[in-house]
Amino acid sequence: MQRVTISLDDALLTVIDERVAAHGYQGRSEAIRDLLRAGLLEQAADDPEAPCVATLSYVYDHATRELSKRLNNAFHEHHDLTLSTLHVHLDEGKCMEVSVLKGAVGEVSALARQVMAERGVRHGSAQIIPLEALVAEQ
Repeated sequence: MQRVTISLDDALLTVIDERVAAHGYQGRSEAIRDLLRAGLLEQAADDPEAPCVATLSYVYDHATRELSKRLNNAFHEHHDLTLSTLHVHLDEGKCMEVSVLKGAVGEVSALARQVMAERGVRHGSAQIIPLEALVAEQ
């Protein structure tokens, strides 16, 4: 590991110190490393051809007409991207699914947008992690 010296204004340092306390970091260096990694992941996710892994989580109303069929079709059309899916019954009317995906950022993002845009999907979120950024950390 190499030591790098940076200058930060007082306001930014205060925010970092608050993050250290709130997240339980042992020091500023760990917090700053995590923030840098997050920024690099975000930048790598801009390349639609970059390989990635992702989680797609969404809550939907299972009574919405033909929604289960439409969701099933979307995942079958992109079977090569899906590694695994967890289905949870939240109550009598709502279900949550979490899918683990792997493929090109552009294809994974497109599938996530398609699923989250379906009528009856109430909440959705995709966490995309470009694999190139993970390799760069090693």
